[in-house]
Formats: sequence, structure tokens, C-alpha cells
Amino acid sequence: MSAVIASGPVIRRPQLAAVTLVGSGLVTVGVFLSGFVIAEPAPYEVFMAGLVGIWALFGLRISRFTAPLTVLLVLFMIGGILSLTVMADLGTAPMYMAVTGFLCLTAVFFAAIIEDRHQRLPLILNAWVAAAVITALLGILGYFGAIPGAAQFTLYDRAKGAFQDPNVFGPFLVAPTLYLLHGLLTQPIGRAPLKIAGLLVLTLGVFLSFSRAAWALDLFCVIALVFVMLLKQRSGLFRLRILVLTLSGGLFVVAALVTALQSDQVARLFSSRTQLVQDYDGGHLGRFDRHRIGFLMSMERPLGIGPLVFSTMFPEDEHNVLLKSLTSYGWLGFVAYVTLILWTLSLGFRFLLLDRPWQPYLMIGWITLVGHVGIGNVIDTDHWRHFYLLLGIVWGCAALECRYRRQARAETPAHTAVAVTPPTPP
Repeated sequence: MSAVIASGPVIRRPQLAAVTLVGSGLVTVGVFLSGFVIAEPAPYEVFMAGLVGIWALFGLRISRFTAPLTVLLVLFMIGGILSLTVMADLGTAPMYMAVTGFLCLTAVFFAAIIEDRHQRLPLILNAWVAAAVITALLGILGYFGAIPGAAQFTLYDRAKGAFQDPNVFGPFLVAPTLYLLHGLLTQPIGRAPLKIAGLLVLTLGVFLSFSRAAWALDLFCVIALVFVMLLKQRSGLFRLRILVLTLSGGLFVVAALVTALQSDQVARLFSSRTQLVQDYDGGHLGRFDRHRIGFLMSMERPLGIGPLVFSTMFPEDEHNVLLKSLTSYGWLGFVAYVTLILWTLSLGFRFLLLDRPWQPYLMIGWITLVGHVGIGNVIDTDHWRHFYLLLGIVWGCAALECRYRRQARAETPAHTAVAVTPPTPP
């Protein structure tokens, strides 16, 4: 299946190169803006909506390799639109669905532009790192009251940076953490100081978010990245370097966190947040009880109950992305979402260890996405901007691999024919 969003005007080669350069730069700006979501609509939504529209005018293509992503997200959206029909009072539900539609579009957009040019991947990750470091610094300085208006960057005595919620702020920092860690383990040691400084900022930002999901996500992803790199690399010396640097970095980070715990405010909140089950988790109508009741209720509601309705029936939102897909997108949305996640993870797993220019980015995106799928059992991720960026990265890299294999198969017969053709006799 192949589709073209817009054929666009015919552009000569020099003009095309300039347009490509400008377009890649604008993508970098868009990703950078994803780290600043203090109010909605955020600058990210406004900028990306315009960027996708402009890009479509110049020929944004959806290839047959990324078409499944598009189809599944469309089905997900159709499920959400159908859920609106069962609501007595729509309220802000249409806007909620509009945001979902926009985020789905960004996933397809990122997949398409990555497939078009894999050189955009370092631009995307570097912009993500820059945004993460800045928003983490805002959260850290705000937490300790070191800047004017510090309260704007904290919530419930937890760092939230330039986000509305610490539970989104913390996970946003994880992929940049992996990117810096990967660079630290693979690049010349002369580049290490800046990467170490960035890692310290991001790790402290995750810690001060006091999000148990973010803590678990960060720890899982770091361990998974080191494991996959050890699995991929054949050199014993390189594996030794990875182990030594990882252990040294781990000790350094632990020392930094122990230093942070010397603050009474940090120590008290850390002691409270390290309890496995909080007051709002257990008990009647706690998080897990709401999950049980919500799933049972959803079995009788094929079209769902509508976006944002669950919190009017229970003390809080679903805090489970699978339950969220059932209540807000119905059975159709649930099946589309589960299929999308399984398909995405299986695609990434198949191509995870191949020696390609885009392999490090696929590895980072895939590992981070696996972690997000895991924490989705205790938190809603359906409107997290970076979640859809991760989908786009994995699908874009998978499309690159599929296109690479197709080209290799197309070229093989010609080479084979030349190799076996006997010489012409004199």
C-alpha cells in the first residue's frame, strides 16, 4: 500500500536541497519545543501543526512500509469518534479527540521523514537532548528555589520542569539519557565530560520528579541498553569498556543522588515515594480497584464511555493506558492500540541488532518504547507527545530497513548474472 499526502510542486535539485535543509532544521525546532508544555495548546502543537501542513505541500509521502502505522492510528481515532456518540454531554471531549488526532498525525509524520532521510535521526535526538537538559535544569533549580518563579517548575513538592505534570516530565528525560549514555560508551573519551554533565542533570531531574514510574523506566532502560550493546558488540575489549564505564558512571550517579538526599526535604519525599503501594493505590476505589472495576465495566460497553468520563464516575482518571483505550476509544480503539503496540515492538525487535547507520537510534527508541508500554499499566500515556515521537522513530527505522532490503533484492540478480556469464570466445 502506498499513498501520497500531497504531490507538491515540482522543485529543481538545488531548490530541493535547500528545502530539505530548511525542513530538517524546522523538525529540529519542533522536537525541541516538545520539552516545554506548561500550558495547552503548547508551542509544540502550534508549530508542528503548521510544519506538517507546509511539509505536505512539498510532498510528504506515506510509503507502504509505514502504511500499517497510519491505518492502525486511523482505526484508533475512529474508535474514539464513535465513543463520542454515547456521551450525553460532549463538553471538552471533542477537543480531547482532536489532540489525539494531532498526535497520531505527528507519529506518521516522524516515521515518514525519517524514512525519507535517516540523517534526520541525530538532529531529532540532539534536539530532544537539548530540550531535556534545559527543562531538567528548570525542574532542579525550581525544586531548590534557586531561580525566580521557582514554584512554576514544581508541583506537590516534585520537580516538573516546563511540564504540567511530574509524571510526564520524568519519562520525557529517559530517551535523551540513553542517547547520551550510548555516546559515552561508543564515542572518543574526549567527548565524555559534556555527556557526563548532561547525564547527571537528566538523572537528577528524573529523581526529583519523584515519579515511581519514571524511576522504574529510567533504571529499566539503562540496564536494557547496556545489555543490548553487550549482546551486539563482539569485541571483548569493547565489552570491557562498556562494563567499566557503566559501573563507574553508576557509582558516580549514586554518589550524586546520595548527596541530594542530604536535603531533609528530598529525604522525606523520597522515603514516602519509595513505598510500593501508596494510599491512593490500594483500598476501595484506589488505583488498582478502579482498574478492576473499569475493565469489567468496559466489557459491557463496546463503544466505550467517552473521553474524560471515567474521572466523573470515579475519584481519578484510569491511570492505565489499556483501560483508557477501552473507555475512551471503545473495543475498536483497544484492538487497534494493542495491535499497534505488538506490531511496533515486533518490528523493532527483528531489526534491533543489525549493523545499519540508524541502528543506535532504533535501539534507543525501541528500548524506551518498551519501557513506556510497561509503565502504561499504571499511568495514562495516550497524550504524551514524546510517546508518539518514539512510535515514529521505530516505524521510520523499520521502514528504512525494509526499503534497504528491497533495494538489495532488486540489485542481487543483476550482479549474479554478471558473475555467472561465461566469457565470449575469441
